[in-house]
Amino acid sequence: MSWALILGLAGGCYLFKIGGLFAARSRRASPWLDRYLGHLTPAVLAGLIVVQTFDGGGTLTIDAGASGLFVGAAAAWLRAPFALVLVLAAATTAGVRLL
Repeated sequence: MSWALILGLAGGCYLFKIGGLFAARSRRASPWLDRYLGHLTPAVLAGLIVVQTFDGGGTLTIDAGASGLFVGAAAAWLRAPFALVLVLAAATTAGVRLL
């Protein structure tokens, strides 16, 4: 991949984002669509986290990353501060890998 292609794609993404900002000013989404899109982002992020944690090249893989994910999810469910959630998840993953 050449640098010209990378810079062209980056510029296109930037222009696409700016276009979205201008389009959002002229027209607003319905309250139903706005509420739906608000729930879509966390769902996609959760799906990405699950795939990155458990996908071992087409097979289900349960390793140290899964333990960190479970501890982080439990801490988030108990409404711990985000920094603490990250530290607990990372420490659990490191501890399991150390064992």
